[in-house]
Amino acid sequence: MSDQKRGIYESEHEQLRDGLRRFLNQEVVPKWDAWEEQGHADRDIWNKLGELGAMASVVGEDFGGPGSDMRASAVIYEEIGRCGVAGLGGIGVHDIVAYYILNKGSEDLKKRWLPPAVTGEALFAVAMTEPGAGSDLRGVRCRAERDGDEWVINGSKIFITNGIMADAIAVVCRTDPAAERGGLSLIMVKTDQAGFKRGRNLHKVGQKSQDTAEIFFEDARAPVSDIIGEENRGLNLLMAELPFERLLIGVTALGAAKGAYQHTLNYVNERKAFGQTIASFQNTRYKMAEMRTEIEVGEAFVDRCVSAHSRGELSTEQASMCKLWLSEMQGRVVDTCVQLHGGYGYMWEYPVGRMFADARVQRIYGGTSEIMKELISRSPELDD
Repeated sequence: MSDQKRGIYESEHEQLRDGLRRFLNQEVVPKWDAWEEQGHADRDIWNKLGELGAMASVVGEDFGGPGSDMRASAVIYEEIGRCGVAGLGGIGVHDIVAYYILNKGSEDLKKRWLPPAVTGEALFAVAMTEPGAGSDLRGVRCRAERDGDEWVINGSKIFITNGIMADAIAVVCRTDPAAERGGLSLIMVKTDQAGFKRGRNLHKVGQKSQDTAEIFFEDARAPVSDIIGEENRGLNLLMAELPFERLLIGVTALGAAKGAYQHTLNYVNERKAFGQTIASFQNTRYKMAEMRTEIEVGEAFVDRCVSAHSRGELSTEQASMCKLWLSEMQGRVVDTCVQLHGGYGYMWEYPVGRMFADARVQRIYGGTSEIMKELISRSPELDD
């Protein structure tokens, strides 16, 4: 695969890519083992990413950010996916919350939260999933009740990315228990707030360097003004911004597939069997050709979706296609990479083994592959 400039990117995007790739290889990859042991990335890495302009890059100059379009975000997510260190996966969730605030938050919320989001001083999480409510948010039971000029929040959430390290969490709460549909709101809650409690850092199959937590609210309070968007219209807000989330998952999947491919290409050209390199066998050449083709096809579709998002034209169906196809492609590629490594591919000290484990959840979070197919099927017409 060539790293030549792609059509939708300008020279400044490629400069960002080069600088970020150097940073990740020097500052992040060597810490992979330590982060997996402690279960989260070092806190100062978010500040360093902020210095590079990689945190909440869509935020404009009015709030201290570079005001980049989706192309810069795509470069950031692709390179983070390529480096393979899952501990940085939380940047996507962080950016999603910043995106919510930027698009739907009050001026007060923007002034308070966007500048520290850009510098990495504040790290965000979003709390949607509950033990009884996953893809179907109508099952949300965490509730927020008005008490004067405050919300009083009670309930629990699970599988919360950045749940251990976050400084503030956008919490999906039921604010109208009587509503048959809707009745949900999105409220920013500081994690140093009385009544907020972190549970355990969940022990996952993969992405061991990414903190994922249970969290609990016991009469936790937040100002009424800390709601993002309109009261009882949180579901509409979440649905409107899901294309951004699903696109970034697809972009990250592309980067991860590229990283696994490169590790495998290096391995098959060095490893020998029966007196010759593994790369010299026809099966290896054909498998590498298949993977390269899938990655190149995925790259073309990702770039199309990134371009559409930059123009404000990315549809729910297109974003769902991107998330579905790229995450499934990532799974196929890393599985083939493990196979070409043989027994070494199943060892944790080899990057492809970790990338194999890390990839599996890509087809689950952000909407399962089955949910993506359901959404795509609702609009069966082909795009022109």
